[in-house]
Amino acid sequence: MPNERNATLREMLNNDGMVIAPFCLNALHAKIAESVGFQAVYMTGSGTSAEHGFSDVGLLTQTEMVANARYIANAVDVPVIADCDTGYGNVINVHRAIQEYESVGVSGIHLEDQVFPKKCGFFEGKDVIPMEEHVQKVRAALDARADKDFVIIARTDALQVNGWEDAIKRCKAYYAAGADLVFVDGIKSKEDLAICAKEMGDLPKVFNGADPVATTSEVADYGFKLMLAGYTLTVVYDAVKRSMTELRDNGMISAPQHRKEIADLLGLQDVYAMETEYQPG
Repeated sequence: MPNERNATLREMLNNDGMVIAPFCLNALHAKIAESVGFQAVYMTGSGTSAEHGFSDVGLLTQTEMVANARYIANAVDVPVIADCDTGYGNVINVHRAIQEYESVGVSGIHLEDQVFPKKCGFFEGKDVIPMEEHVQKVRAALDARADKDFVIIARTDALQVNGWEDAIKRCKAYYAAGADLVFVDGIKSKEDLAICAKEMGDLPKVFNGADPVATTSEVADYGFKLMLAGYTLTVVYDAVKRSMTELRDNGMISAPQHRKEIADLLGLQDVYAMETEYQPG
């Protein structure tokens, strides 16, 4: 059956304005994002790697990434956009990866042109495959999707490797191949953000807001259609480290517990209602 959220995401992207999808490491974070009003969420690859205890250097498999995507998509009603890394191999692997992500309820993915094994877009030591090879990966992704509203985002990591000229050339080629949106990763300054907006022109653009380069409203003013916003992994790291340090030094954590609020967000009241409904006799 078609995923209604695919059509919702497509409609939002076709409207004026910018879609904001906050970084989510897991299903709980996605439910929190939805509860405060976000209309889409983003499954971060680096956050998923961290959840498994690894740095984002291509160590997670397609199976592990899709499993996290399934948990997130099952937890929320809003569209989920997911990191699909390099497609986990060649064009044949890309074809299967799209089918797997789509089958678990994801509404869109981004596919990058790094050499496998990849690295986080903000790490040193990246390299990219030939542009024409990634064009074929984009084509394979488009052919693999069952629902034409499933969004395929073509990402290039060429900025850090080869500079702006190659990055823009690649984005134009990927868009010409049929990608729904294009995405230059590794932008670390407002100046680069402005260059991206100018050089890409009317191409539907994605901005990775992992670094606090600009606010969501500023990015929207540059004409981007989608922002992956707020790198919450660093927030989680900071909060947990402070709490663990406090526990070590003071013997307890003084931060508010929020136990009932979290339980209710995760559906505890629904469980109680079902227990009452199906009580024997």
